[in-house]
Amino acid sequence: MSLFQDQYDVIVVGAGHAGCEAAAAAANMGCKTLLVTMNLQNIAQMSCNPAMGGIAKGQIVREIDALGGYSGIVSDKTAIQFKMLNVSKGPAMWSPRCQSDRMRFSEEWRLMLEQTPNLDFYQEMVSGILTENGKLVGVKTGLGLQIKGKTVVLTNGTFLNGLIHIGEKQFGGGRAGESASYGITEDLVNLGFESGRMKTGTPPRVDGRSLDYSKMIEQPGDVNPQKFSYSNQTQPLKEQRSCWMTYTSPEVHDLLREGFDRSPMFNGRIKSIGPRYCPSIEDKINRFADKDRHQLFVEPEGWHTVEVYVNGFSTSLPEDVQFNALRSVAGFENVKFFRPGYAIEYDYFPPTQLKHTLETKLVEGLYFAGQINGTTGYEEAASQGLMAGINAALKVKEEEPLILKRDEAYIGVLIDDLITKGTEEPYRMFTSRAEYRTLLRQDNADLRLTPKGYAIGLAKQERMERMEEKMVKSEAFLQFFRETSVKPEEANPILEAKGSSPMAQPDKMFKVFSRPQLELEDFKKFEKVSEYINEHHLDNEIVEQAEIQVKYSGYIEKEKNHADKLNRLEDVTIPDNFDFDKIRSISIEAKQKLNKIRPKTIAQASRISGVSPSDISVLLIYMGR
Repeated sequence: MSLFQDQYDVIVVGAGHAGCEAAAAAANMGCKTLLVTMNLQNIAQMSCNPAMGGIAKGQIVREIDALGGYSGIVSDKTAIQFKMLNVSKGPAMWSPRCQSDRMRFSEEWRLMLEQTPNLDFYQEMVSGILTENGKLVGVKTGLGLQIKGKTVVLTNGTFLNGLIHIGEKQFGGGRAGESASYGITEDLVNLGFESGRMKTGTPPRVDGRSLDYSKMIEQPGDVNPQKFSYSNQTQPLKEQRSCWMTYTSPEVHDLLREGFDRSPMFNGRIKSIGPRYCPSIEDKINRFADKDRHQLFVEPEGWHTVEVYVNGFSTSLPEDVQFNALRSVAGFENVKFFRPGYAIEYDYFPPTQLKHTLETKLVEGLYFAGQINGTTGYEEAASQGLMAGINAALKVKEEEPLILKRDEAYIGVLIDDLITKGTEEPYRMFTSRAEYRTLLRQDNADLRLTPKGYAIGLAKQERMERMEEKMVKSEAFLQFFRETSVKPEEANPILEAKGSSPMAQPDKMFKVFSRPQLELEDFKKFEKVSEYINEHHLDNEIVEQAEIQVKYSGYIEKEKNHADKLNRLEDVTIPDNFDFDKIRSISIEAKQKLNKIRPKTIAQASRISGVSPSDISVLLIYMGR
C-alpha cells in the first residue's frame, strides 16, 4: 500500500513563504494538495529579519490578503509593532510594515495550514522531478519514493545546493542548522533549464540583555497602528514593542577592514552576486568609503524572547571580526552573540524561462516561485507562491489562468519584470519599479483584487461584501463632496490656519478639499462633514479612501488613461510559433531577445531590454495593426 494517494492535483515543494501561500491557495481552491518540506518544524521560517512589509513590500502583503492569501492575517496576528512608512509623502508611497514575533509567525502559519481543507503534509527532501514526454508527472524523494502529481510548484528558497560562508569556513546548508537540498538542480539542467548562482546574507543574532539601550535612539510604532488584512479576522495592535537605532563608526569600520583578507566576498570564495539593496556591512564600507557611519536597527525577535536581530550588519566576515567590530558600536559594548552572521550561495533559475503564470516553458505543469526565480524577500516570495498555487489549481481545473497586469498590482509588476527582463542579481520590489504606483496604493488593494480572488473561489464571500461596502460608501462620500457647497465664513478660518488662500465666494467641498495644504483632520472640522461621517457610520478606511480620491483625482485619472492606452497593446497577441527571424527590419539584438523571451503580446515585447520603439512599430505592422 502506498504512503500517498494515487495522484495529487498540486504538489508544493518547500514550506517557506512561497510554498505556504502556494499550498494554501491550491487547497482553498478545492485541489487535493501536498506540501513537502525537509522539516515541518520550520514552516514559514523567517530566515532573515523578523518583519513583514516595508517600501512596496507592504503593498504586496495587502495584495496577497486582498486575493485571499494568508500572509496579511498571519502578520497581523503575530505583530509586535506596526508602522506606516512614508506618510510624509503622497499615498502612492505609503507602505505598511510590521515587526513580527518570529516564533509565533511560524506557529500561526502552521496552525492555519493545518486547518486548511484538502492539504496534506510530508517531511522529506525532494531530490528530483518526474516527467513523461516533456510533461510533469510528480516528484521523487531522497528515500526513493515517487509521489504522483498533476502539477508541481517548486519553492526551494536558498536550499538548492546551498553553501554557507563564515570567513574562511564554508559548509553545505540551506540556512543555519539545516542541510541543503540536492538533486533538483541537476534534474532540471538535464531537462534543458539554465541555472545560475546567487548570494544573500544575514546578520548576527545577539542577546538583548547584554545591550545598553540608553545609548540608542528609540523607534516606537505608530500611535494609531493599522493592520495588513482587510478581513475582520484581525485587529490593530493595542500594545507594541519598540525597536532601537544606533550607528557604526570609523573605529567599527577599521575593525571590520582588518578581516577583509579573510572575507569570502573579497578573497574570491563567493563568486555569485548578492542583493544590491541589502548589502553586507563589509560591502557597504568598501563601496561607500566616504561615509563614516551607517545605521543599525536593533529589532526584538518577539514579545518575550531576549534574542535581537541587528538589521544593517549582515556579514560573512570571520566570527571574531564580527564580534570585535560589533562591540565597538554604541550600546553593544558588552554584546553576547547567539550566533554569527553568514552568507549563503544557492542555485536559481533565470525567470525568463517562465510564462506569466509562473509555469515553466520547458515542462508543462511545473511552476517556480520565490528565490528559485532570483528574487529576495519574504513578500516577493509569498506573492509568487500565491500566483503559482492559483495558476496550478486553475490548470488542474481546466480554467483560464489568473494573470495580473502591471496597472492592476505590484504582483503583476514583479512577475512581468522577472519573466520579461530576467534578473542577474537578487530582485527586490520598489515603488519606483511600478509605472502606475498612484493606482497601486496600499489602501485600495481590496478594490483592485478582491473581485478577482472571489471569482476564482479564493477570496470568501465575507471579503467581497466588505469590499463592496467600502466601495459604495466611499463613492457616496465622494458624491457628497461634489454636491455640497461650503461658505467662505466656514472655510476661511481653517484655510488661513493652514496657510492656504481664503475663499471669496461659496464653492463645492470637492474643490476646496483638493488643496494640498488640507489634511484628513481638517475635513472633519466642517460640521456637515462630521455629521455625514457619524450618520453613515464611516470608518477611517472609508474616509481615507475618499480623501485620497479627492486630493489625487487628477493624478489617478491621468494614470488610468495612460494605462488604458498601453493596455491596448496587451490585446495585440503574438502567435506562439511566430518566427521573429523572418522580419528583416528589426535589429539583430531585438530578434535574439524576442526569440529568447517569446513574448505573448506586443506590450510585453515593448518592455524587453534591447527591443526599440521602431522594432515595436515593425511588429505592429506584421500583426496587421
